[in-house]
Amino acid sequence: MIETRGFRIARAIVLTLLSLFVVVPLYIIVATAFKPLEDVRGRFTWIPSSLTVEPFIEMWRTVPLADYFVNSVIVTMTATALSVLISIFASYAIARLSFPLKRPFSLVILSTQMFPGILFLLPLFLIFTQIQRAIGLQLNGNYLGLIITYLTFSLPFSIWMLSGYLRGIPRELEEAAMIDGSSRLGALFRVVLPVARPGIIAVGVFAFINAWSEVLFASVLTNNDTRTLPIGLQSYSSESDVLWNELMAASITVSLPIILAFLFVQRYLVAGLSAGAVK
Repeated sequence: MIETRGFRIARAIVLTLLSLFVVVPLYIIVATAFKPLEDVRGRFTWIPSSLTVEPFIEMWRTVPLADYFVNSVIVTMTATALSVLISIFASYAIARLSFPLKRPFSLVILSTQMFPGILFLLPLFLIFTQIQRAIGLQLNGNYLGLIITYLTFSLPFSIWMLSGYLRGIPRELEEAAMIDGSSRLGALFRVVLPVARPGIIAVGVFAFINAWSEVLFASVLTNNDTRTLPIGLQSYSSESDVLWNELMAASITVSLPIILAFLFVQRYLVAGLSAGAVK
């Protein structure tokens, strides 16, 4: 296809507008985070009259942001680790083993992605409440309930994605290891998982982002002691005032783990690691 001058100009205009749609809000967030509160409350200016790092210091004192950070780390890291571990075994079973109702099981896993998350909010809350009444295990307002909730949403996609990745790994690799005396489990850990590392990391990053930035369920299933970062950010606003500069500074701080996760996963998501492994 030959690109005309008009097409190139139109493409440049569209790409510029899309870039501005992303860059301008990011600039406002960063600029607001470095403004003193007096400038934020006044008329909006594109260029700050003065720059200060005070919002990044005060944001830890205004609300217990460190406690929210610890809560988010505990919930997110536990949910991510369990999601990766369970999805490895479940996806390997789907990709390599034969068992009754294998196809319906795979379809059920995939079909769960068609329903909006808010649909499960009330049922999960009622289930947790009934569990507490029946056996005394409190799931509302503690880490365990939130971890189970995040596993509910991350596992189906993780299993589906990782099983597809494992199907692309030649069976001959495992067969060669088992001929040499390794068990199936040993072949999984020594041969399959090293080759599947990009897929495993992608699953881990997905589960991490899903848990780290979730708001809806965390707002219902947590209390003052287990509140996570996305809910804690609401504490910067009150009925009479909003500390915009501290809120933007905290938002940047909260976003850093997500940015680092993306930078980390890009290093490993290289297609075709197993290509040419077996001739």
